[in-house]
Amino acid sequence: MGSAAELAAAALMVLGFPCLMLAALVPSIPAFAAAAAVTYLADHYLHRKGSYLVSRLSKVRAGLSIRFLIRQLLLILLLARLSLADNLIYYGAIACFIAFYGLQAPHGALTTLIRNRRRMPVATRNVDLASRIRIPDAPPRALLNRPAEKMLHLDLAAVVGILVGASLESAAIGYTGIGITVAAGTLYVLALLPYVRGRKTPPSPEKVLDAVDDWLREYRPETVLYFSGSKDSAYQVNMWLETMEQLDTRPLVVLRERVILQNLAPTTVPVICVPGGVHLMNMDLSTVRVALYAANVGKNIHMLRVPTMKHVFIGHGDSDKLASVNPFSKVYDEVWTAGRAGRDRYAIADVGVRDEDIVEVGRPQLAPIQTWQGVPGDRMPTVLYAPTWEGWDDNPGNTSILLAGENIVKRLVQADPAVRVLYKPHPFTGTRSPKAKAAHQRITALIEKAAAARAADPRFTADTAAQAEARAELARIEARLAELAGGADKGDEAEASRDGVVDVARHEETARLRAEWNTAYWRSFPDWEHRVITGAEPRLYDCFNVSDAMVSDISSVVSDFIASGKPYAVTDSAELGVEEFKRQNTAVRAAVILSNGAKELGGLLDAVRDPAADPLAGDRGELKRYLLGPDEPKSIDQFNTAVAQLALKAEARNLGQETRITTGGPDVELADAVPVPRTSAAGEADGVDAG
Repeated sequence: MGSAAELAAAALMVLGFPCLMLAALVPSIPAFAAAAAVTYLADHYLHRKGSYLVSRLSKVRAGLSIRFLIRQLLLILLLARLSLADNLIYYGAIACFIAFYGLQAPHGALTTLIRNRRRMPVATRNVDLASRIRIPDAPPRALLNRPAEKMLHLDLAAVVGILVGASLESAAIGYTGIGITVAAGTLYVLALLPYVRGRKTPPSPEKVLDAVDDWLREYRPETVLYFSGSKDSAYQVNMWLETMEQLDTRPLVVLRERVILQNLAPTTVPVICVPGGVHLMNMDLSTVRVALYAANVGKNIHMLRVPTMKHVFIGHGDSDKLASVNPFSKVYDEVWTAGRAGRDRYAIADVGVRDEDIVEVGRPQLAPIQTWQGVPGDRMPTVLYAPTWEGWDDNPGNTSILLAGENIVKRLVQADPAVRVLYKPHPFTGTRSPKAKAAHQRITALIEKAAAARAADPRFTADTAAQAEARAELARIEARLAELAGGADKGDEAEASRDGVVDVARHEETARLRAEWNTAYWRSFPDWEHRVITGAEPRLYDCFNVSDAMVSDISSVVSDFIASGKPYAVTDSAELGVEEFKRQNTAVRAAVILSNGAKELGGLLDAVRDPAADPLAGDRGELKRYLLGPDEPKSIDQFNTAVAQLALKAEARNLGQETRITTGGPDVELADAVPVPRTSAAGEADGVDAG
């Protein structure tokens, strides 16, 4: 529902309108002016924050235009109650607001038309469109950023002028305010006109699609990473971008939602966002031989129907969750897993995925995870608590947060000898379940309270000079990163596509600065300080590297952490029992199994403090090879080999088709051939025939 400040602003605004009516009926110009000021300011604040409450008000027929209209009608009522109904200022106010609302229609039509024309059928990054089509600069942000709000707020001059004029009995002041409002509204409309005609309009959708196809024919992509999903799922495609950059073949990323493109991490790989299913299926992808899918979603069908490429499910994590063995995986030519465990998982699930269609490629993303060398003698152990989220159902085994989270954190912050606790919850935590959100908040409060108590304890000392230096370094790095990001920020989708070719030097500098930021971040506070870590930075793998052990749930986080070789614990939140829990979940076979009371945490802490007495060290090594594959050859080399072998299969299939068509004679249907040319450039709907 929004923050406390947003709720307060909404309440003030809603209460302000009854106050306006009372002030008009009394009548009282000062009271009316005060109430009007409150409603104006609250409205502006909610729009500037992009508050969810603004759209909710529209749903109950109290939208932006209605709120302004009511305020203006109440101003007319105030003038009537002040016995000014026979005064020219009364008729001037009525004429002003009628004319002002007459300007709303062309203003709304122009802003909508400009946005629609600049909304290209495809949006791109790292694709050279500028040399192929002319895309003009975007209109100034002052014109199109929250235009309805800006246009309506132009009535402020008239409202102030009329109130002051009525108070001072000066018609001239009222007419001045009225003139400013009408003139400003007219100028706003006129300022938009140049962007709907002439050279300031972008090319037609057909020309844009032709330019993209021309680029595709020149670039000749060979391996595509295809992704569709919600804004919150962008991390699922972001985790594969670095792998795509390291491919031996020419890579391409194809996205289906603009919101994913907006949240895509920086990359040097060409990216094409194609919201329309018809446009995607008519796109010239004839050179692509391998398509990689990071998620099982309905829109995959628009790419899966192309027979000239082989289709592979690579997923966005490797875990024992049921989602990792989805029966939908049967539609792909191959399923790639990290290690032997993934293959066995499909065999046990018996969902129709054949063993010969499964390829073990390791996990290229795990390369940054460092192998554990024990706790350095100059600091206390660090334990990472990284629970997963509550999931789409109320299965108690989804997350430890609900039943065990507080017990885990309490035992960790009270451990003797002491340890440091890092808490990094899943980004979806609390998005579906209010109970999970409340538990997360309680866990956060526990850690913050323990951190404050430790900071006040004289036994824990800090190098304040070094931390101040690190914070200054963080500020410098963040300023430079903001500068780099700002320089790449474009006015709108069309302009970003035109100028979206990556600056390699800028990209490399950004990567280097992010590494420096991570180092400075961990130096900016004492190495004994408990910490709640949310947001994208520091990344999960960075938390792995500074931790000596982890507590988590059944998720890909556990499989990834195993790459470090460090001790870990997993919570049996559903209380299956140790043996059954291990039987059902491969990744916990070398873990300390926790009950919801978390009394078994001592075993994990003992292993951290004395690695020589760690009874599960050997089991973790064997499990690492089983889950993630061998260390040699490197995972990226295994991945590239799998891509190359599957591309050869696609080539063999395509050659076979060509031979059959050539030798089959004229009776062979052309429908068996590969359709490449565009049949239609119209339509943005995804509900196309995928048969």
